[in-house]
Amino acid sequence: MGDSKVSNDPWKVFDLQALQAQLTDAPVQYREFLNVPSLSCGLYRLKAGARDMQSPHDDDEIYFVLSGRAKMRLGDVERTVGPGMLLYVGATESHSFFEIEEDMTLLVFFASSGS
Repeated sequence: MGDSKVSNDPWKVFDLQALQAQLTDAPVQYREFLNVPSLSCGLYRLKAGARDMQSPHDDDEIYFVLSGRAKMRLGDVERTVGPGMLLYVGATESHSFFEIEEDMTLLVFFASSGS
C-alpha cells in the first residue's frame, strides 16, 4: 500500500486512516496520493481559522467532506458544508472554503481534462 502516485498497475488499494496519519499540523495542506492520466486524488486539510487560498482549477473536481465544518463559496453562492457532503466544482470555477469552524479533512478527486 505504499505511495502509488503514478504507475500502470490497474489495481490500487489505499488505507484512508494511513493517508490521514501522514498529514501534518500545517494550517493548509494538500497531499496527493494518486495521479493517473484520467484522475488525481488527494487529501486536503484546513485547520480551524485557516485561509483557503485556492485559485480555479483546470479540471472538474469533487470534494467529499470527511470531517469538519466551514462555509464554501462557489462563484457568488455560499453554503455551509460538513461531514458526508459531496461537493462538485466545475473546471475553472472560482471557489474557496471560509469561516472554517472545525478542522476540515476532505477527500478530493480531480477528473483530468486530458490536455
